[in-house]
Amino acid sequence: MYGILLIAVLIVTGGAIAFIGDRLGTKIGKKRLSIFGLRPRHTSIIITIFTGICITTLTFGVMAAASENVRTALFGMERLNQTMRATQTSLNEAQADLATAQSEQQRTNEELLQSKEDVEKLRQQQTELEAESARLQEGNRLLEAAKQELTSRNDSLSSQNSQLSNQNANLTDNNAKLTRDNTVLEKRAADLRDGLITIREGDIAFQAGEVIASGVVRGNRPEADVDRDMQALAQLANRNISNKLGKDNSDQDIWIYQPEYEAAVHTIAASKQDMVVRIVAAGNLLRGEAVRTTLALYKNSVIYRDKEFIIAKPYMLSGGSDGEAEQTVMNFLKDVNLAATTKGILPDPLRGSVGVMEGAQFYEVVNSLRGRRGAVVLSAYANGSTDALGPLRLTIRTEFQTDSAVR
Repeated sequence: MYGILLIAVLIVTGGAIAFIGDRLGTKIGKKRLSIFGLRPRHTSIIITIFTGICITTLTFGVMAAASENVRTALFGMERLNQTMRATQTSLNEAQADLATAQSEQQRTNEELLQSKEDVEKLRQQQTELEAESARLQEGNRLLEAAKQELTSRNDSLSSQNSQLSNQNANLTDNNAKLTRDNTVLEKRAADLRDGLITIREGDIAFQAGEVIASGVVRGNRPEADVDRDMQALAQLANRNISNKLGKDNSDQDIWIYQPEYEAAVHTIAASKQDMVVRIVAAGNLLRGEAVRTTLALYKNSVIYRDKEFIIAKPYMLSGGSDGEAEQTVMNFLKDVNLAATTKGILPDPLRGSVGVMEGAQFYEVVNSLRGRRGAVVLSAYANGSTDALGPLRLTIRTEFQTDSAVR
């Protein structure tokens, strides 16, 4: 509203001045007045120009008087521009500072978020530490209680230790006395052991485990019949003892534990198979002592039939000394013995052998190998039917790689 009023005032004022100037110029023209010696026409032009100057001056003066903005535009424009440039510079700096502040705020917000997370973790850790502290306190309480109990026990043990120390001193004295007594007893025991060994090894009639007599007793019969056969086997054992010890010791009979004997009779009578019975020395027996024995029972059956194959083994001969041939045959007989024992023939308890072989046949086989070179296969066959009691009689054949004839 203020601007419209100012424009209206300027229009009226400018119109009034123009009107006055027009009238003044007309009068001067009609009267043909002259200013500064100028021609009336030029004077009229000067009056018109002056009137326009007055209008402009009055217009700016009124506007300057009426509006501070006009005064600023007319007289303070350069300062205003400087102020605007300074303001713009300040604004740019403020915007840069704002961007920096925003970036710093973003970083601060991130740090704040991280700090919140750290605080949350620290709270969790604090909770865990508090729980752990509670457990440790409880553990400390238990340890303190245990410590007190251990202290009490230690006091008790200290008291007991004093008593034990006194007892230990007494035991030490007793131990020294026992050590001296033990030395004397050990010497006496060594003397007795040496004397017993001398007696035992002086004249041993039967070694522990030695078979005194053996035989096959048929099973699945009345116990009375089995008992008669067992009595006959015992008589055979007595005869073997007499033969081994001589006529002067013919009254030295065997001794069999009666419950063991009765159990053996019952077992054989109830068995559906024949049984091999061995009367075996229970220990090293001296001449003149009672012959203490035990009974060994084994189921009997035919292990090898006549001419049945037992085992074959290849050997390599170098044609060297005569001992090579004998050693080869002996090694083969060990293999035969192992095979027969594995199949069921009862070995001799002392020697471990199961077979017998005539000396003539043994040397015949040795002579056939003596001086030979190359591979040879030794084969063993049963010479007659053989049961578990044995002995296993052998027939040995040799077959050379360069000689297809079987010997």
